Amino acid sequence: MAKKKLEVRMRTFGIHSKWESGSKDLPRFIHSTTTIPARVDIEFGFIVNIRGAKNQEMFFCIDHPGIQDDRGKTRAPFDGSVYIKTNDWNFYLGDTIWLPLDDKLGPWKMWLEIDDNVIAEKTFDVVPADEDETSST
Repeated sequence: MAKKKLEVRMRTFGIHSKWESGSKDLPRFIHSTTTIPARVDIEFGFIVNIRGAKNQEMFFCIDHPGIQDDRGKTRAPFDGSVYIKTNDWNFYLGDTIWLPLDDKLGPWKMWLEIDDNVIAEKTFDVVPADEDETSST
């Protein structure tokens, strides 16, 4: 039997309301942009809608610009996998900014993969909060 055609649509990207990991609700969309001001607790990322992939494993990755751990060593990208729960599924991939701000500046590349194929990706540029944050891509 032939596999169903996978459909992926990026619903939102940019700044979102704070995401509660225990909640079934996705964060609320606030502003479309790829330029993120470095402010503590600002939430950014993207929401995708995936159809035709129920029960498939999806890999996610957030490759940050070199965030350091408590010992001053660069942390590895944040990654993992989830199983797609329904045939019409919305998924949020995002992160937030915390202190210190300096090691959070730069490009944050986020992507999703199914069967070694990238199905969604976006790069966000975290900049000092005093830079122009009205530009969007």
